[in-house]
Amino acid sequence: MIEKKMTKHRIVVIGGGPGGYEAARAGVQLGAEVVLVEENGIGGNAVLTDVVPSKTLIATAEAAQRVASASALGVRLMVDGKRVTPTIDIDLPAINTRLLQLAKSQSKDMLRTLKTEGVIVVDGRGVLDGNHHVLITKSGENSSERIEAKTIIVATGASPRELASAKTDGKRILNWKQLYNIGDLPTHMIVVGSGVTGAEFASAYLDLGSEVTLVSSRDKVLPGNDGDAAELIEGVFKRKGMNILRNARATSVKNLGESVEVTLEDGQVISGSHCLMAVGAIPNTADLGLEEAGVKLNETGHVISNKVARTSRANVYAVGDCSTALPLASVAAMQGRTAIYHTMGDVSVPTSLRNVASNVFTSPEIASVGWSQDAIEQGLVRGEVQKIVLETNPRAKMQGIEEGFIKLYASVGSGTVIGGVVVAPTASDLIYPIAVAIENRLTVDQLARTYTVYPSLSGSISEAASALHPPIDD
Repeated sequence: MIEKKMTKHRIVVIGGGPGGYEAARAGVQLGAEVVLVEENGIGGNAVLTDVVPSKTLIATAEAAQRVASASALGVRLMVDGKRVTPTIDIDLPAINTRLLQLAKSQSKDMLRTLKTEGVIVVDGRGVLDGNHHVLITKSGENSSERIEAKTIIVATGASPRELASAKTDGKRILNWKQLYNIGDLPTHMIVVGSGVTGAEFASAYLDLGSEVTLVSSRDKVLPGNDGDAAELIEGVFKRKGMNILRNARATSVKNLGESVEVTLEDGQVISGSHCLMAVGAIPNTADLGLEEAGVKLNETGHVISNKVARTSRANVYAVGDCSTALPLASVAAMQGRTAIYHTMGDVSVPTSLRNVASNVFTSPEIASVGWSQDAIEQGLVRGEVQKIVLETNPRAKMQGIEEGFIKLYASVGSGTVIGGVVVAPTASDLIYPIAVAIENRLTVDQLARTYTVYPSLSGSISEAASALHPPIDD
């Protein structure tokens, strides 16, 4: 039982994903009593059904491609003294077993950390009862316990969006939480949705050996990303054999038993073995007592929160995918810590979403941070652009990397780094020095003067920075 009467600052965190997890840890670090309520396992969707398993699947697909392309580097497979061409066999049940085990292991590690650090973890559901009390119903029990809280952190995440005409069944019509129950590698995966989730899974299943059709309602893949990067990825997809349908909207999906049929708005029907619905997510904010407690939601059901994650109720904060912030695990984690620092009176730095680095885990990856080239071209910010293709990078040549680039943006006059894009196999790592430069307002000269290893892909970042050195005025 949790003491109903507070003896010190009590924080109740509803949801144990990245945002709730970091909030809980920060809270006990600052001396608060923290109660974290989670009904589906610590780590939330990010660890159990989304980021960890999906990126593990993607890493497996990348490994398969490295084996398949090794001969281009002069690596040959020999059997009984004879050179043979390797064929890749994908054991999907083994892959799924491994990635789900990794997810569960990560969740257990997080739970152990929380308990070791003094967080009271409750397996159950939390609902606001006003803005200073939470009703907690433990899993398997019918009765609720009402406890007082000085601060409430809502970190309930989001769930896959469902279409009435394309209901997922977990067998052949799937969302991103159901992919890991497939018994055999899909012979033909139809992916509906060409945003980040759709592009990532389309890339992964293509590299695993499935035939893939990507249905995009827009005129290009990854419409919200850098134009050059999206064009490069689309070219890679096509070269590998992906069928991309642009300006195509799916109106219905049917499970025919041994196959699926996807009907498009123009009447075209596409047949495949499986269909992945990647049409966005909806926040898990229903039936939480939020509006009754005076917490405002927007038209999509997201909790409206400011740069320190505070809501319309001064003592209620919302972090992660259930809020109006960027739906990224890194942002949720930072928001969780920021919310705690703010409510506890510690130094809290408001979240600057423009400084957030994001990544698309296609093959190659796309990472970006700061202002975009579109914003520069539209005159929203005065900047210069320098692009270095990886074809000229010595390390890329050694590794057989044929597609990719580094783009760096600098403010006109001052030379301050204001943005960048990386397209490379390890873009998620390479974007970090650019993000550091933006966060600390470094100039291109300062970035260029920082030593890089030779040869390395990061050398192209230094090269782009050097090329942006401002001219000397006469």
